Amino acid sequence: MTHPDRPVSIHAVARNYPNGALIGEHCHIDGQFIHATAGVMEIRAAHRMWLIPPQRALWIPPRVPHGLRARGAVSLRTLYIAQDDASGVSDAPRGFVVPPLLRQLILQALEPCMRRDLQRQRHLNAVLMDELRALVPDALSLAVPSDPRLARACADILARPDDEHRIERLAHESGASVRTLTRLAQDELGCPLSIWRQQARILSSIPMLIAGKQVTFVAHSMGYETPGAYSAMFKRMMGVQPHLYRQSPEPNDLPRAEDDAEAVPQHPSVLPSDF
Repeated sequence: MTHPDRPVSIHAVARNYPNGALIGEHCHIDGQFIHATAGVMEIRAAHRMWLIPPQRALWIPPRVPHGLRARGAVSLRTLYIAQDDASGVSDAPRGFVVPPLLRQLILQALEPCMRRDLQRQRHLNAVLMDELRALVPDALSLAVPSDPRLARACADILARPDDEHRIERLAHESGASVRTLTRLAQDELGCPLSIWRQQARILSSIPMLIAGKQVTFVAHSMGYETPGAYSAMFKRMMGVQPHLYRQSPEPNDLPRAEDDAEAVPQHPSVLPSDF
C-alpha cells in the first residue's frame, strides 16, 4: 500500500549489454520498469514474451520471474520501484509506449546530481510515479507454451518466420496429432496456431525494423508476398505503419551506462525453453 506522506522509493540504473547477451530467469523484491534507449529487448515473464524497442518499456511487478536477451546492442535504463509503491502501476507484466516526458524523467533520475539532492529526488520520484500510473498498456506479446509438443512447434515458427508452417508438418515434427496440437494451441496460446504465427511474424520483424532494414526487405524476410500485405498486418496489430514504428526521437547526450559483466553473450535464438 502506498502512503501519501511517505517519499516514493525509486532507484534508477543504466547498463549496456552486447548483442546476444542473456540474463537468465530471476526476480526482484522491487518492481522494475525496463526501458532501453537503444536496441531491442526480448523479455519473457508470466508465460509471455515481449520484444521491446526504444519507444516502449515493460513493467515487471515485484517477485515476478523474468529473463532478458539483447537483440542488438542494448542500452538499458531501469527504474526499480519499492514494493510498497509498485502496486500503483500494475499487478501483471505490461508493455507501454514511453512518452517523451517520461523518457526525459528517467534520464534525469540517472543524473549523479540527483543522488546528492534528496529533496529534488523526492519531487522527481513523485512525478515519475504519476507518469507511470497514467500509462496505457500498448505492446504486442506472445504467449509462451509449457507443453513440450506445442513448444517445439512454436520454436519452429519463431526460428523460421518466413516458412508457411502447415499445421500437418508442425504436428508431425512436434510429435502430436493435428487435433492435439490444435487443442493445445487453443488451451495454452488462447488462439489458433495460425493466429499465433501471424503475431510471431510481426513481433519477429521488430528487431529488423529497429536495425534500419527497409520495409520491403523485412516483409520478404517474414514470408509476406508483398510489402503492402506486411504493412497492413503490422498496422492492424501494432496500430502504426512499420516505417513509423521504428522512429525513436531519443536525445544524443545520454548518461553513460555501465557494461554489465554478468550478462552471458549467446546467439540470439528465440526458443520458448530458453528462460
